[in-house]
Amino acid sequence: MDFLNAIVALANFVLIPGLAYGSQLALGALGVTLIYGILRFSNFAHGDTMAFGTMITILVTWWMQAKGITLGPLPTALLALPLGILGCVALLLLTDRVVYRFYREQKAKPMILVIVSTGVMFIMEGLVRLVIGPDDQNFADGARFIISARDFKAMTGLQEGLSIKTTQGITVVVAVIAVALLFWFLNKTRTGKSMRAYSDNEDLALLSGINPERVVTYTWIIVAALATVAGTLYGLDKSFKPFVYFQLLLPIFASAIVGGIGNPIGAIAGGFVIAFSEVTVTYAWKKVLTYLLPESWAPDGLVQLLSTDYKFAVSFVILLIVLLFRPTGLFRGKMV
Repeated sequence: MDFLNAIVALANFVLIPGLAYGSQLALGALGVTLIYGILRFSNFAHGDTMAFGTMITILVTWWMQAKGITLGPLPTALLALPLGILGCVALLLLTDRVVYRFYREQKAKPMILVIVSTGVMFIMEGLVRLVIGPDDQNFADGARFIISARDFKAMTGLQEGLSIKTTQGITVVVAVIAVALLFWFLNKTRTGKSMRAYSDNEDLALLSGINPERVVTYTWIIVAALATVAGTLYGLDKSFKPFVYFQLLLPIFASAIVGGIGNPIGAIAGGFVIAFSEVTVTYAWKKVLTYLLPESWAPDGLVQLLSTDYKFAVSFVILLIVLLFRPTGLFRGKMV
C-alpha cells in the first residue's frame, strides 16, 4: 500500500505537472524553432508574443464573462482563444511589415535580426504592461478539477490523493491537437511543403517559384497561433503575469536548442526534457521516500536539490551543457 501511495504522490507532484508544463514549453519551442528554421534568426520577442496573445484572450474572456457567456465546466478562455490568435496574428504581421521586412530586404545577418527582435521584445513587453498592468491576472473559470484528491481517496482508500486540474487536462489535449494540426499542415498541404522547402534550401526554393513573402506570412501566422495557445494554457494552469512570460524565454529556448533548433520533433522532445528536469530537481522528495523507505530511514529534511525559486537555473545548466557538448541538439537540428 505504501508503494501505491508513493506512486500516487509522484504522479501528483511530478508526472502530471511535468506533462502539462512540458506541453506548454513544447508549443512555445515550436514557435521558436519555426522562426529559426524558416526565417533564420532567434526571436527574442517570442515570450512577449505569448504574453500579448494571452492578454487579448484574457480581455475577450473578461468581456464574455461579463455578458454571461461561458463554457460551463470548461474555461471561457477556450471560446476567447480564436480572437486572441487573430489579435496576435495582426500584431506579428504588422511588426514584420514595419520592422523585419526592411532588414530581410537588406539581407541583414541573423545577429542583426536578433538585436532587432530584442528591441521588439521591449516594446511588446511595455505594451502588455500598459494595457493589462504588471500584476497577476486570474481568468480561469469553470470546474477546477477533473478529479480531486478527496474523491480519489474515497474511491481508492489510499492515504495519498491524486488531483488532476481541469487546466492540466485541457493543456495536454489542446497541445496534442495543435501539434497534430501543425504536422499535418507541414507535411500534407502545398503551403506547408513550400515552407519546408524554403527552410531546407532558400535559393532552390526561389528557383522553384516559391513566393518567399507568402512563406514568411504563413510562418508568422502559425507562430502567432502557437504562441497564443501556449501562453493561454500556461496562464490558465498558473496565472497571467507579463514578466513571467519574459522569464519563460529561457526554458523555451533551452527546449528548442536541447531538442535541436530548427527541428519540430526536437522542440517537442526538448520541451518535456526541460519540464521534467525542472520539476524533478525542485521537488521535495521527502513524502515519496517516506513511503518507500523503512521508518528508521525516513528523511528528516525535504530532500530537495533546489528551491522552486531557482527552477529556471535548471534550464540554464542544461542549455549550457548542450551548447558545450552537443550544439546540434538531441535530434540534430541546425548548428547553434
